[in-house]
Amino acid sequence: QVQLVESGGGLVQAGDSLRLSCVASGRNLSNHGMGWFRQAPGKEREFVAAITRGGGNTYYADAVKGRFTISRDNAKNTVYLQMNSLEPGDTAVYYCAADQLFNTFLDKRLRRAMDYWGKGTLVTVSS
Repeated sequence: QVQLVESGGGLVQAGDSLRLSCVASGRNLSNHGMGWFRQAPGKEREFVAAITRGGGNTYYADAVKGRFTISRDNAKNTVYLQMNSLEPGDTAVYYCAADQLFNTFLDKRLRRAMDYWGKGTLVTVSS
C-alpha cells in the first residue's frame, strides 16, 4: 500500500520560510510526477506546484511563483516544497500528491483521479 506522509507545516509569521517534505512508502515513485496542492478553510483544493518524474520540469501556480520551489530526491522517494516570503494568504492544509500522468496535476478535471494523496500538513501564516 502506497502512503504519502507530509511534514514540516507549522505556525509562522508573514515573511518567514518553511520547507515541507513528503515521503512516499510502499512503492518507488520515481516514475510518477509529484506535486503539492493546498486547501484553505472554506475554499476548494488548489494546485500549488508539480515536478516531473526526473525533476527536469517544474510548474507553479501564479500565486506562488518566485516564492515557492518544488524539488525531489528520487533516491529518498521524497518531494519537497520550499516556501519563502510566506503570506497570510498561504494559510492552508498542504497536500502531497503523485500520479503517473503529469497532466493530472495541470488539468483540474483530472485531479479526482490522482493516483495517490497524502493526508496533509497545516501551514498557518500570521500577519
